Amino acid sequence: MPHKQNKPKPDDRSDNVEKLQDMVQDTIQNIEKAHETMQFTSGQEKEQIIAKNKRREEAIEGFRKEIKDEYYHNQND
Repeated sequence: MPHKQNKPKPDDRSDNVEKLQDMVQDTIQNIEKAHETMQFTSGQEKEQIIAKNKRREEAIEGFRKEIKDEYYHNQND
């Protein structure tokens, strides 16, 4: 039996901008839910939520940079 080589799938970046925008929206919703939860927490739990939201905000910045890169890539293809 001949050995088949695995061929990588072609790079399809056509919908990356939409996926990244969805990820931004989901992350924003998570931040909003966490803010609502913070009303009922205090101490260490509240600090953990604040730290997590900071990481989420940093992730959003990264997503937005990627959106710009992907948009630029799609325009120049």
